[in-house]
This record gives sequence, structure tokens and C-alpha cells, in this order.
Amino acid sequence: MEKSKVFRMKFAKVYPLLVQKAERKGRTRQEVDQVICWLTGYAGETLNQQLQKDVDYRTFFEEAPCINPNRTKITGKICGIAVEAVEDPLMQNIRYLDKLIDELAKGKPMEKILRE
Repeated sequence: MEKSKVFRMKFAKVYPLLVQKAERKGRTRQEVDQVICWLTGYAGETLNQQLQKDVDYRTFFEEAPCINPNRTKITGKICGIAVEAVEDPLMQNIRYLDKLIDELAKGKPMEKILRE
């Protein structure tokens, strides 16, 4: 998939898929929200506002209050590509989110997911 297509994807359409992935493995929507908020700096209400505004991935990350500086501690592969090797900053943030949701779905403890 082209980067531009990914960047234009509506976050409100991707979000339920992230939640479903986590819930299928016994995790909760609240945990998904916690991970998203940790990465982006959104709080519960501002995250909901972004979902209601139907923003795309680009806007979602551009308007993020504070991208977590500890995101660089996230390593591993998503779709066969190391997240730390992704050159485009926006694509890297998207891949960081994918990786965090994967870790959540795999049952990793929240403290480790949030790099505490």
C-alpha cells in the first residue's frame, strides 16, 4: 500500500480494528486507549474528539499534543520491516502504534508496552 493511501486512512475507521485485535486476545478498549494516549499525548476526551472529527492518520499524528519521546525504545518488526528503520516520521509513528497494539494483543504487561 502506498504511503499516501495509509496517511489518508481515516483514524476513526482504523481505531475499531485496533480495538477488535486487542479484544480478541482478552485485552480491553481502555488498554488500547491507554496505549494510544501514551504514544500521542491525547487524553481520553481529546482522543474521542479526534475520532468524532473523522481525521485521517496524517492529521491524527500532526495534531497529537505530545508524541512520546520514549517511542524510540519500541523495536521489532511490523509487516517484516523494523520499526526503528522506517525513515518517514509519520509512517514510523503509525508503525509504532501498530507495534504497541501487537504487543498488547500478545499479552505483554502494560508496564513493558509503555516502556516504564
